[in-house]
Amino acid sequence: MAAITTRRGFLGALGQGALFAALGPQLMARPVLRALGLPDDGRLHFGELESLAARMQETPPARLQEELVREFRSGTSLRTLVAAGALANARTFGGQDYNGYHAFMALAPAHEMARLGAAGDERRILPVLKVLYRNAQFMQDVGGRSDETLRPVAAPDKTPDANDHVGDHAGDHASGGSLREAMRRGDMAAAEVIFADASRGLSGDAYAALQPVVRDDIDVHRIVLAWRAWDMLAFVGEQHAHTMLRQSLRHCVDREQQRMAGGRTDPGVRDVLPRVLEEYGLIDGAPGTRRPDDQRIEELGDVIFGAEQAEAAAAMAEALSEGWAPEDLGESLSLAGNRLLRHDPGRSSAQAGKPVGSVHGASVGVHASDAACAWRNVTHIVGPADKLANLVTGAFHTGGQSRHVGARPFSTGDAYETLAAHDAGSLLPALDEAVEAGDQARAMAVVQRSRDLGGDPTLLFESLRGASLDADGALHAEKYFSTVVQEFDQARPAFRWRHLVGLARVCASQSGFTAPGLAQARELLSG
Repeated sequence: MAAITTRRGFLGALGQGALFAALGPQLMARPVLRALGLPDDGRLHFGELESLAARMQETPPARLQEELVREFRSGTSLRTLVAAGALANARTFGGQDYNGYHAFMALAPAHEMARLGAAGDERRILPVLKVLYRNAQFMQDVGGRSDETLRPVAAPDKTPDANDHVGDHAGDHASGGSLREAMRRGDMAAAEVIFADASRGLSGDAYAALQPVVRDDIDVHRIVLAWRAWDMLAFVGEQHAHTMLRQSLRHCVDREQQRMAGGRTDPGVRDVLPRVLEEYGLIDGAPGTRRPDDQRIEELGDVIFGAEQAEAAAAMAEALSEGWAPEDLGESLSLAGNRLLRHDPGRSSAQAGKPVGSVHGASVGVHASDAACAWRNVTHIVGPADKLANLVTGAFHTGGQSRHVGARPFSTGDAYETLAAHDAGSLLPALDEAVEAGDQARAMAVVQRSRDLGGDPTLLFESLRGASLDADGALHAEKYFSTVVQEFDQARPAFRWRHLVGLARVCASQSGFTAPGLAQARELLSG
């Protein structure tokens, strides 16, 4: 990740460019902009990435693909293309458009998919081109640069001082509290000003201020956007942290406005979370370090899968109060999410790009898995008290969903037995065939058989990476692939293959629905 910029550091920086990068364009008052000769037109500007970001908002996707391929071949890094796409998306949508934030959340996963491609092969950049095409289409559907959501917002008049220090965790939580109250009122303007002030120092402090807002309601997009906004700092740099993170804030305020306008009751987590944290002594508590065995992790995952939301939260809180390490208990969330996918009988009615029996896109299992992965990733970043509160919220989020799936896992029938004559090497073609045919049961059985034969998971991942690339995936293909890669990497050996089985099922489910722009991108890279 890019080095963190402090207020003390920017005072030591020399030159207008360094000052601009340290403050961030969105926090600079107009007189300062004019004094530095920078644009003062009421828009956000992104320095050296501005030209590329603007082109992504304005250039028709088919022509944009040609330009991006030329940019890449002329030496522009893939990370730069992703960064420009993320900034353009944030400026256009501000975290408040369904298609928009799904395109944003797919950018870092697309880069991860590209990174896993063969070195030296230009075709490895296809996942990024695929998502940037989608990103450009969505931005232009709402008017591109002519209808942007994010505008500069000034923090309260407060001159940074070389002797200023970033707040401690108590101060961060106080800021988060006032931010949460503004969110609960649906007061976007007040929330923006409070967060701009919280964003003066380290991005970690601003992120801590966001945590009470993020966990004040449960929604897969709420937590995944919060994670991906932070994840994107590694691409755009600390100077654009406020632009990235305020998307998460605006998303939460926007959702609260919709809730109030619809007359819906307060989210249950607002009552359950403080009560459970107090009951189990977790308020301002310190995370434990005890390492549970596999059975303890599996048992907690089973409880979270089957319990109602409040019961799932209490089960997580009890385990944390016993001193079990948060990272290990986070694996229970992932197991519960994966089990929801494996128990999902598939859609009972067709939707566009999602036929009867499919489980890709916004399905209960994919959503639960993406959310669990995000809760775990955010927990790695935040301070001790937020680690505990976030995991309890994550359990509340994951619980209560088993009513939407079957009591027993999705049956693979006799598919496993039909693979008995296969050795590990012959299973790769079998996996490709099952996925291409849309045969979820056989695709899952191939991975299970490969596991039992000691097969190489890397080869299976490469096959499923190609399948995830080809598919439109109803906006979720890249994110879910990234979720499974991360969960497989950090899971205990006893559990990791379950995630790969889930990926095989989703890839088979989404087969046959090709991503827009992909054929053109392939042609450009083959020329």
